[in-house]
Amino acid sequence: MNKYGAILSFMLILLSEVISAQDSDHQYRKPLKEVIELLEKRYHITIKYSEAQVEGKWLDYADWRFRTDVDQTLRNVLAPLDMKVNKEGDGKYKLKEYEYYRWEVKEGWDYLDQLATQYHDQKSWELRKDSIKAELYRAVRLSPMPERPRSKPILTPKRIFEGYTVQNFALEILPGVFVNGSIYAPAKYKGKIPVVLSPDGHWADHRYRKDAQVRCAMTAKMGAIAISYDLFAWGESLLQFDFEDHRKSLALTIQTLGGIRILDYVLENRQVDATRVGICGGSGGGSHTVLMTALDDRITLSIPVVSLSSYFYGGCPCESGMPIHACGGGTNNVELAAMAAPRPQLVVSDGKDWTAHMPQHDYPYLQKIYGYYGVEANVQNVHLPEDGHDFGYSKRKPVYDFLSEHFRLQTMGLKGADGEYDESGCTIEEKTALYTFGAQGENLPAHAIHGFKNLEKLFQ
Repeated sequence: MNKYGAILSFMLILLSEVISAQDSDHQYRKPLKEVIELLEKRYHITIKYSEAQVEGKWLDYADWRFRTDVDQTLRNVLAPLDMKVNKEGDGKYKLKEYEYYRWEVKEGWDYLDQLATQYHDQKSWELRKDSIKAELYRAVRLSPMPERPRSKPILTPKRIFEGYTVQNFALEILPGVFVNGSIYAPAKYKGKIPVVLSPDGHWADHRYRKDAQVRCAMTAKMGAIAISYDLFAWGESLLQFDFEDHRKSLALTIQTLGGIRILDYVLENRQVDATRVGICGGSGGGSHTVLMTALDDRITLSIPVVSLSSYFYGGCPCESGMPIHACGGGTNNVELAAMAAPRPQLVVSDGKDWTAHMPQHDYPYLQKIYGYYGVEANVQNVHLPEDGHDFGYSKRKPVYDFLSEHFRLQTMGLKGADGEYDESGCTIEEKTALYTFGAQGENLPAHAIHGFKNLEKLFQ
């Protein structure tokens, strides 16, 4: 049977089933679960799903959406229900709700190319950047900026380790709302000292993870202050809010305000060098890094790790829950990252997440923007094609190198002749040691608010 004969045979079988089963008076309607079973049988595939995902869902003109190509059929069937599948292997799929934040690679590239038609030199780019920035504060609901509470920061006693100290802190960023973290500082230093904000990502165990502690400790041992802090409704913020609150759009606002207030606080210290202020975060912390750098010119160096992509907007409301990507008539994370230019920026990407294609398209775009300022070398990409989505040593090493180069940090005794770093001198503390408010939250101020509804009242 030739190709056209096979197609004809397929369509005859399809029409036979449709005609015998249903009619147009009822829009050939079928329950989604039945449609999935038919898909699996007809195309010899498996689709993983939960009962909750299919319960109560019906599809009009179900069988009429089938085509000879299975992937086209899956799109036809699921798009009307705002659903999709992720391909997990040959003939293996997993049912997912529509992910507004995840595009096809080429769609992201094409959109970035379209955005780039609006500028061709430094002057036109600066106009574009100003148009985006003017709207960002409004998009995150920080225009006008809320009044800064007059309360003093809450600080725990310093803990002394090999070449560095650690002190936990809590800053009141809104009446009764606190951002918590830990300050890693060099045990000894002379002159002005640089600072690196280190927002947490969405990995398990929060900022108490070994890799988070090691990175901040090494940064301090090299001669800079590293400030590790919680996401909203994450870490010690869970003393005030439920974990589910992190999945609400206001999380983006609170995290941004937290980063700004930390900058306000640290830059009041006359020993801090305001010309050397960096931010480095991974995953969701990388999205926060990009946004903070676009918003705040006080940041002079940016390092987003395993996060940046033109076809991924951040899968958490704390990354894309507010309309920041509608600013300037529409933007994406790579264009927002370009707003760092000409400030030094290191982009660390890997081969097993949405950053897998960074060297092919998005990085050359960033180089072009930096080229407008004549400082193309100020943006770098370390791509690790065999790596996955983590903040392991292979990611920390280029971070140390970049900080050392641009902030003039000392690596003697930490970096060997082979170029590798010795992290063995970093102490990994129990997570309770990194709490500001005590092991059971017993030191949380009495006026601290509780619950998301009370937080919302502050923005009404």
